Amino acid sequence: MTLLTTTFLLAVLALVAAAVKRVPAGQVHSVYRHGKPVRLLQPGTHVVLPLLDRVGHRIDLGGRMLRFDASSAVTQPLLGTVYWQVLEPERADAVIEQADQLIRDGVISALHADTDAARDERREVAARLKCNLNKHLRERGVMVTRVELEAA
Repeated sequence: MTLLTTTFLLAVLALVAAAVKRVPAGQVHSVYRHGKPVRLLQPGTHVVLPLLDRVGHRIDLGGRMLRFDASSAVTQPLLGTVYWQVLEPERADAVIEQADQLIRDGVISALHADTDAARDERREVAARLKCNLNKHLRERGVMVTRVELEAA
């Protein structure tokens, strides 16, 4: 075999290897072509166009956790944890990189709007906070499953 033939075979094998994408269980990968979303790859093995398609986001469908400090939003120092997950990857793909910041901003604005947050029990405030966050995040394919608050 000549050097040219060997190089050609290696290039073909590299393209074939780049065309095969394996998505692990519990994840969804978004495929982009020319900077625009084309489709979502569900768990399993898939074939993509190696020079045109690229994986934009690897979206974990399991639960995630976000710690926050909302001391500036209420009169008393308040720390907490928000547990959230992606329910609709099609919608969440556009905002997945900003999801943590969206949740933090939502916590701060909800606590600013909640005039009873300082005098109510943490459990009641957490329930209202979860409800308020889900109103805004649900349309983006994300759902808050639990909010835990603790005094700083």
